[in-house]
Amino acid sequence: MGDGVEFQTHGSIALITLNNPPVNAMGVAVRQGIADAIAKAEADGTIKAIILTGRGRCFCGGADIREFGKPREEPFLTNLINQIEICETPVVAAIHGSAVGGGCEISLGCHYRVGDASAKFGLPEIKLGLLPGAGGTQRLPRLVGIAPALDIILSGDYVGAQMGRELGFFDEIIDGDLVEGALDYANGLVAGGKGARRTRELTIDGSGAEKIFADMRAKVARRSRGLIAPERCIEAVESALTISLDEGLALERKNFDELVQSDQSKAQRHLFFAERQAHKIPGVPADTPVREIKSAAVIGCGTMGRGIAMSLANGGVPVTVLEVSKDSLDTGLALTRDTYAGSVSRGSLAQGDMDARLGRITGTTDYADIADADIVIEAVFEDMDLKKQIFGTLDATCKPGAILATNTSTLDVDEIAAATKRPADVIGTHFFSPANVMKLMENVRGGKTAPDVIATVMKLSKDIGKVGVMVGVCDGFVGNRMLYAYKNQAEFLLEEGALPRQVDKVIYDFGFPMGPFAMGDLAGLDVSYLIRQHRRATIPSDDRTSIIPDRIYEMGRHGQKSREGYYLYHEGSRVAVPDPEIEKLIVGISGELGIERREISDREILERCLYPLINEGANILGEGIASRPSDVDLVWIYGYGFPIGRGGPMFHADLVGAKEIYEVMKKLHDAHGDMLKPAPLLEELAKSGKSFADLQS
Repeated sequence: MGDGVEFQTHGSIALITLNNPPVNAMGVAVRQGIADAIAKAEADGTIKAIILTGRGRCFCGGADIREFGKPREEPFLTNLINQIEICETPVVAAIHGSAVGGGCEISLGCHYRVGDASAKFGLPEIKLGLLPGAGGTQRLPRLVGIAPALDIILSGDYVGAQMGRELGFFDEIIDGDLVEGALDYANGLVAGGKGARRTRELTIDGSGAEKIFADMRAKVARRSRGLIAPERCIEAVESALTISLDEGLALERKNFDELVQSDQSKAQRHLFFAERQAHKIPGVPADTPVREIKSAAVIGCGTMGRGIAMSLANGGVPVTVLEVSKDSLDTGLALTRDTYAGSVSRGSLAQGDMDARLGRITGTTDYADIADADIVIEAVFEDMDLKKQIFGTLDATCKPGAILATNTSTLDVDEIAAATKRPADVIGTHFFSPANVMKLMENVRGGKTAPDVIATVMKLSKDIGKVGVMVGVCDGFVGNRMLYAYKNQAEFLLEEGALPRQVDKVIYDFGFPMGPFAMGDLAGLDVSYLIRQHRRATIPSDDRTSIIPDRIYEMGRHGQKSREGYYLYHEGSRVAVPDPEIEKLIVGISGELGIERREISDREILERCLYPLINEGANILGEGIASRPSDVDLVWIYGYGFPIGRGGPMFHADLVGAKEIYEVMKKLHDAHGDMLKPAPLLEELAKSGKSFADLQS
């Protein structure tokens, strides 16, 4: 029948089976095979119904993403779906596992849809900066209604079998063998004289549509600021109410073609592949066996410890949290319960799920109670002596083969590992706050960390819903080391003439959720002060740092928690209000330093903040701390809010051009000294005409 497609007959029923492992992707050969099979069934007068199904783990995982951005090849998916839809012989999609993207769209072109309990459908194109390009925006609202269709398309999330049945996507959920059930269903259609039921001929209920679209646009403006794909999706769904399906398909295709060529979609597709490449670790073969993680322990029940424990429990891992006192433990566990209860009250978590997750979390003040844990994650304050003391205790307490992990965000993992007699079992697992929400796990391999420990922690990251990125040991690892370069320049800009609100606005307008000073207020200026003091004592540097943040802390201003930081915050509000007192302080400090304040352009602010960030990323790559540019991008996308539509700092650097960034860094180096010296790798790329993408492996 053609590559990836099988054809069988069962009496008067034709069974067309996709067989293109691993996910039956709808590449050109598969599309041709389906087209040929449909034509063959239609030409056979004995065939009364057709079933389209998939072999292996799912129905169809969608289009072959490798074809995006390349010249389209016939048969086009839109034409194939039209061929199925106009078919006079009724076509039943029999779905198990995923029917997503193009796989969902081809099922929408079928006349009936059945699934088993594992079936789920969705249109995740929005996560690639795209919209469904083969009829999804036109057929789904005809089948399930405007509001559900918008939710499905704009979230990119999958819908399970039962909800799909309630929405009207599935006509029947089959118990037992799917193919046998689908054959019974198809024979029932034939016996009942039911012919083709075309989705294109269904009428959309337009009542309340104006409000639905207005509400969704407002929601998208908050949730997806700066991204163009969501509005294109809304526009396409909206058109289904006013124009014919064929005209709607033409608009959908126009929008798809525009988006697929956009830098935003290229950025989001880059991140899609980056997440998969991140699991390719140098020195750790793909078949490296992993250690079994049946239970975990977390040292500390403060903000980070609670978040890590919740992440593990959310992922199905039983976890014991250890605190130094019963009072601290009880307070931490109560706050954990409150966090879950808040999710339940907002409707984002079912009460039963809350109970199950809390049931996986227990507390103790005795190290003996965590002796059998498969992994222990330390999450105490950034103090090397304290961490080494804890790891010495863990070394004496924990069973052989237990993974000993530290949540340190800056400290030397090798020095921590040296406090044990088992450095091969020690690794960094840097979660980001709030750990139960943030997706990144910046995992840090020490010089002696065993390959199976690395493989296990990367698998654990995925199992608990995190994006794991493996990096090497250095001050601040990847994320915080780059953050220092970014924040230092933002603070120097204040000394030279800018104000916090100007810098923050430029960074916000670029696409970050907030600028560096609003972020500092949110994180806590007391926390950053203590980290700076620790770094100055332990990592002496000739690099100058600004005195502005220390002065603000010394005024007793700790950020949002004290309602005063770089900005003022009214009672019960997180809205940052510029404070004349702080602006006066900044101007005064410029005078103390003998700096003549000047007008600073928005462009200079953006370049001074972003280009040193990128430059430090180049240093990190040159030193081998990160394995590939896309790993750096993942750290900054999922850990620091770098705008997803720009693909991360190294992807963005390629859009700007290494040569341009290098030329700006040379000027900054001349003006401000060696802390802004261009990275050797950046210089090499600029002079060779290459890009960071050329370094991908």
